[in-house]
Amino acid sequence: MAKIQMKTPLVEMDGDEMTRVLWQMIKDELILPFVDLKSEYYDLGLKHRDETDDQVTVDASEATKKYGVAVKCATITPNAARVKEYDLKKMYKSPNGTIRAILDGTVFRAPIIVKGIEPNVKTWKKPITIARHAYGDVYKASEMKIPEAGKVELVYTKADGSEERVLVHEFDGPGVVQGQHNLTASITSFAKSCFNFALDQKQDLWFATKDTISKQYDHTFKDIFAEVYEKEYKEKFEKAGIEYFYTLIDDAVARVMKSEGGFIWACKNYDGDVMSDMLSSAFGSLAMMTSVLVSPKGYFEYEAAHGTVQRHYYKHLKGEETSTNSVATIFAWTGALRKRGELDGTKELCDFADALEKACLATIESGKMTGDLALITSLPNPIKLNSKDFILAIRENLEKDLGM
Repeated sequence: MAKIQMKTPLVEMDGDEMTRVLWQMIKDELILPFVDLKSEYYDLGLKHRDETDDQVTVDASEATKKYGVAVKCATITPNAARVKEYDLKKMYKSPNGTIRAILDGTVFRAPIIVKGIEPNVKTWKKPITIARHAYGDVYKASEMKIPEAGKVELVYTKADGSEERVLVHEFDGPGVVQGQHNLTASITSFAKSCFNFALDQKQDLWFATKDTISKQYDHTFKDIFAEVYEKEYKEKFEKAGIEYFYTLIDDAVARVMKSEGGFIWACKNYDGDVMSDMLSSAFGSLAMMTSVLVSPKGYFEYEAAHGTVQRHYYKHLKGEETSTNSVATIFAWTGALRKRGELDGTKELCDFADALEKACLATIESGKMTGDLALITSLPNPIKLNSKDFILAIRENLEKDLGM
């Protein structure tokens, strides 16, 4: 069959380690044989980020603003050990944090449901979507090690030069301090994105922080959500028959564990990072979760919600066989291709994305899967495939579905 044509490029952000290896396999076996792929390529591998002083991450973000749709491979956020391993100039911040700060918006993450992989929490019957604020907090924090006794203050200098000061702590010895921030405009965009997504999905929306402890920072989130809801969304929610409610983060965790699912859980940046990993693992696997950054300005960035699979990569470098789950990375590609098709009016591209996702699930449901799923499946006698053979099995099902 003739390759599906694309009208507009999407932004392609390559990544690190085992996911970078899978990225190329996915392109070679599942994308390029069927789609005349148009992409603007950016190498966000750690070495190249270091070579460009991380300018490549900024450039990729700006390109996403230009084209509207991006797909991203998992990347390394370096710690001290990585700085030494890769001989980096400095300890760069999270590329995801940089991208999210530039694009703004909200990250929506939901588990990929497949027969034979049942949730560990027996009450869960429906997917739970995490809506994660994509700006600020610990990901844009400034930090300092305190070497000895002294005083740390927050200082706000107004435009007229006057100051306001708040004591952080009187240190009587060494310690550490961190300053976080957020923006009213970003929190407002976060709230609106969540309310709009809930209306689109026709699902209840929960929001949770720790305002009883953080009476200024977290309480501001709570107040903005409440104000936006009352002014713009209350009537729409009532008409749609869905509910919005606020609760403390610890109460939300307890409620989630006893729920049936089928709702959207809005979280601040760090809470969303942690809770989405918890949900994906409890639903089956870290490699079985979709993730998309939705900007109120109309930008979409699709990625896998998991890391670079470092342990498998080291095995791969030794020539050892790996059985690495590529489903979330495949779904990042299908999400981006589908959105590109929707924006450009290219139905064939949307249909292809649907077919590729269907082929992924059909492969697993037939009993062919990677090692992480073979360990937890309820299907009898699963066939554990290595990384490449799993992708090839998906291609076989895809070609059948496409009538090839």
